[in-house]
Amino acid sequence: MIMHTLRPVAFDHPDAVKLNDEVQLEYAERYGDDGDATWLDPGMFAPPRGLYLLAYDERGRPVASGGWRTQDANEEAYRDGDAELKRMFVVRDARGHGLARRILAVLEEDARAAGRTRMVLETGTKQPEAMNLYVSSGYTPCDKFGLYRFDELSRCYAKPLAPAAPAAPAAQPQPSEATA
Repeated sequence: MIMHTLRPVAFDHPDAVKLNDEVQLEYAERYGDDGDATWLDPGMFAPPRGLYLLAYDERGRPVASGGWRTQDANEEAYRDGDAELKRMFVVRDARGHGLARRILAVLEEDARAAGRTRMVLETGTKQPEAMNLYVSSGYTPCDKFGLYRFDELSRCYAKPLAPAAPAAPAAQPQPSEATA
């Protein structure tokens, strides 16, 4: 079994830049354009208003990425409380090991802990494996938002981030009949 380590990094960390360049090439290949033109500032992913993760393989090679950033109601149709998923990507030779699902779960938990109420994402029709991942992880189609909200190839999904359940109180020992 291949072991992968998740590490929080800055969006402008050299390994994050390398993977972002790779995902942009894949977007360009799939869509026949220059990749995702969404403007992303590294500060958007700085805790507590976001988080950016990389997965490293056993050789220390960065093989997957993903992040979330805070969004609130604005002219691009986001809603108050949104956490937007960005740059989910797994290099081709590391796919099929559950890395995207693992990163997604950590990002959802972090956004929930930061008080975000809904995780949202935009993907495209030429990324069917991404759409399958999100639907199988509880995401449903939603009103379009973001830079590509008017693009016919764009698909937007959302998942409520229920508040973390409070810890169950410790069971109190009950007096036995012999001592009652």
